[in-house]
Amino acid sequence: MGRILAIDYGRKRVGLAVTDEFQIIANALTTVSANELLAYLHNYISKEKVDCIVIGEPKQMNYEPSESTKYIEPFIRKLKIDFPNIKIERHDERFTSKMAQQTIINAGLKKKDRQNKSLLDSVSATIILQSYMNSI
Repeated sequence: MGRILAIDYGRKRVGLAVTDEFQIIANALTTVSANELLAYLHNYISKEKVDCIVIGEPKQMNYEPSESTKYIEPFIRKLKIDFPNIKIERHDERFTSKMAQQTIINAGLKKKDRQNKSLLDSVSATIILQSYMNSI
């Protein structure tokens, strides 16, 4: 069994989270710049078996696609070309940033550490991944 990899895609930074090999536990992996993402994924997937990539799907409160969708769609098309044997799933990411922010606060991090946007992105990806795992 391979891992499930989650992506919280942003125009500047991308948060990544991954499961263990048994797809039981979701963990933050890292945050990479958007322009380095595909190279990072190629490197990671060459070393680890990945069964599925879950990409956060930005939606508005009325379930319509958000403005960010226009940036994610070309990335997904490229992902499907580069990794044709890996299942690509979309998963609702509404409220993940707020949930990640609250999680970081609840963890007791200092204010300066809470302002680290990279941490917020990787925690958001973890929340997307855990939510996806709960839905399957």
